[in-house]
Amino acid sequence: MSITSTEDTAERLARLEQTIEDLLSEAKRLGASAAEAAVGSSAGLEVGVRLGEVETVEHTRDNGLGITVYFGHRKGSSSTTDLSPDSLRAAVKAACAIAVHTQEDPCAHLADPSLMARDVLDLDLYHPWPIGVEAAIAIAAECEDAARGFDARIVNSEGASLSAHCGLQVYGNSHGFVGGYPSTRHGLSCAVIGEEGDTMQRDYWWTSARAAGELEPARLVGERAAARTVARLGGRQLDTCKAPVLFRAEVATGLVRSLVSAISGGSLYRRASFLLDHLGERIFPEFVRIHEQPHLPRGLASAPFDGDGVATWAKDLVSEGVLRTYVLDAYSGCRLKMPTTGNAGGVRNLVVAMGERDRAGMLKLMGTGLFVTELMGHGVNAVTGDYSRGAAGFWVENGEIQYPVEEITIAGNLKTMFAGLVAVGNDCDFPGSTRTGSWLIEEMTIAGQ
Repeated sequence: MSITSTEDTAERLARLEQTIEDLLSEAKRLGASAAEAAVGSSAGLEVGVRLGEVETVEHTRDNGLGITVYFGHRKGSSSTTDLSPDSLRAAVKAACAIAVHTQEDPCAHLADPSLMARDVLDLDLYHPWPIGVEAAIAIAAECEDAARGFDARIVNSEGASLSAHCGLQVYGNSHGFVGGYPSTRHGLSCAVIGEEGDTMQRDYWWTSARAAGELEPARLVGERAAARTVARLGGRQLDTCKAPVLFRAEVATGLVRSLVSAISGGSLYRRASFLLDHLGERIFPEFVRIHEQPHLPRGLASAPFDGDGVATWAKDLVSEGVLRTYVLDAYSGCRLKMPTTGNAGGVRNLVVAMGERDRAGMLKLMGTGLFVTELMGHGVNAVTGDYSRGAAGFWVENGEIQYPVEEITIAGNLKTMFAGLVAVGNDCDFPGSTRTGSWLIEEMTIAGQ
C-alpha cells in the first residue's frame, strides 16, 4: 500500500476483511469460544527541511495485527507485524496458548452482539494526497522560509516538516461483525528559535487535516510559528501570588484530557479517580457543555465503531455543568456493572461549547492575571485532582498583555478549577480532535521567585 497506489482501496479493504475472517475461523478451529481481531495497514511520506536544506525524506509502510481469543472467561492476546499466512496462524496459536493459562475473569468477553455497528458509516475520512517528494520539500521549505524571514530576531530553526499518510483499519469478532474503513491524515509543522539580548525562546505552529486542501497555507504556518516565538522573548519571572489564569485554547485541551482520564472506566474501576462516584453531579458551572461527535465528517478522531465493534454515537459528557456519562468500553463497563458507552479506544471529537468572547474579550474579562500559553511537566494527581505544572505565558493587567513570563509553576485542584471556570472563549484557532476556546479559571496559585 502506498499513498500513490492505483490499486483499488475497496480491494485492499476486502483482503484485510478476509484476513480477519480467516483468523476468527482459525481461533474457532483451535477451540476458542470467542475471538476478536484488528488489523491495520498504513503508508506515508514525511519530509523535513532545516535551514533551507533537506534534512529527511522518509517513506513509511506499516502493518499491524492483534488478536484476542476467549476460552470461556479466560483470555489471551498476541500481535504481529507480519501478515503472511504462516505468521497469522502462529499469532492465533500463541493467543490460544496464553488463554488456557490465564485466570478466569467474568468480564473477559466480547461486547453485547446487539451493539455491533451493523452499518459502517462513511464519514468522509479518506482523501489521499499523491504528492511527490519534490513538491513536499517545496511546501516545507516555503513554511520555514516564511518563519525565518518573519523577524530579524529569528536566528535559528528546528525545521519544518510535511507528512501525508493513508491507512486502512479493519476489526472483526465472532459475533459475525467485520467492518473497516480507509482514512488519511496530513500535516505541516514548523518550529523556530528567537534571540534577543542574552535570552532565547522557541515556539512552533502546526496544521493537520484529513484532506490536504484543508491544511493552513504553508506561509501562514511559518509566520505563526515565528510570531509566537518572538512574542515570548524578554520573559520575566513573577512573584508568588494567587490570581486568575486564562489557558490559551490549545493549552486548555489538556484540562479536557484530564477530565476524560478521570471519567474513563479504567480509572474508575480501579478507584483511582478524583471524580469517582460523581456521575449525575455538577462538576462545572451551569453554562458548560462538552459534547462528543464521533460521526463528524472529516473529523480527526471520527470513527463509525469503537475498538469493541460497538457503534459509536453522539453524546454529552457534560451538560448544564453536570457529568452525564462515564467513558467506558465493554470490559470497564462490565467491571462497573454499567453498559459500554462505545468508547473503546477513547473519545472521538470532543467539542466544548464556546462563549461569545474572542481572545481580547477573555483578557478583558480576566482583567489582571496570567495568560498561559505553554505547560510543562506532568504534575497531575489523578486520584486527588491536585494539579501543578510548569508554565509560561504573559502577565495581563487591565485586560492588556504587559510582558511575557517564564519559569513559573501554576497549582490548584482540578475539581476546584472545573467548578471555578468563569468562561470559555470562542477563540478556537488550532487543529485537533478536541475543539475548545480559551478557559478562564477564577483563581490559581502561581509560584515564582
